[in-house]
Amino acid sequence: MFYFLIGIIIFVLLISIKQINQYERGVRFAFGKFSGIMQPGWRLVLPIIQSYKKIDIRTKAVDVPDQNAITRDNVSVRVNAVIYYFVNDASKAMLEVEDFQYAISQYAQTTMRNIVGEVTLDELLSSRDKIADRIREIVDVETDEWGLKVKNVELKDVSLPQELERTIGKQAEAEREKRAVIITSEGELAAAQNMASAAKILAETPGALHLRTLQSINDMSSDQSNTVVYMIPVEALKALEGFVKK
Repeated sequence: MFYFLIGIIIFVLLISIKQINQYERGVRFAFGKFSGIMQPGWRLVLPIIQSYKKIDIRTKAVDVPDQNAITRDNVSVRVNAVIYYFVNDASKAMLEVEDFQYAISQYAQTTMRNIVGEVTLDELLSSRDKIADRIREIVDVETDEWGLKVKNVELKDVSLPQELERTIGKQAEAEREKRAVIITSEGELAAAQNMASAAKILAETPGALHLRTLQSINDMSSDQSNTVVYMIPVEALKALEGFVKK
């Protein structure tokens, strides 16, 4: 009888040992009432009298599905996001909300629609990080009572109506063409200024024109074509010009 009792005690102890992993916390109940948090390691949970539930405290990523929203300037958009959060208080996550992952996803959806409705389309496209951080702040404050901590919110995609996308594409193309024209005109202006400066230098520097002529002759001599060039001295041209004036 003694050994039988010893065996029962050992059996009860063995089935009472529960393992809590490093990335978990255990929420213990005694007679249905919350009695404490179980830290990582082997812990005793007495059968019938006590029960427990494991809570994963690692960071989780929750997709916020596409949400239809209207910006402050009345543009219809579709926005989706991803939320990174972790359980900061296992007891609150167990006692204050039934399914904290579903709850935070639903709350993030409504918050995202509200925030998008407060900004213009230009602000939504140019300040996505600021808008995402604002969503994070609101969701983090409201879910604190659930024992959750929101680490980050990222807006993944902002979809526009097809008509608006085509309009924006045309505007971007027009802007690129405008920029190309400006660059071309600036290049032509610089070339004209350089040519004017070169002509002035050649006119003011004795012998410079002769050197430029010799350089041109040298460049042409390397050409393998059958072109015949007749060279006339500049002095002869000047003499002919003086004769014509007379």
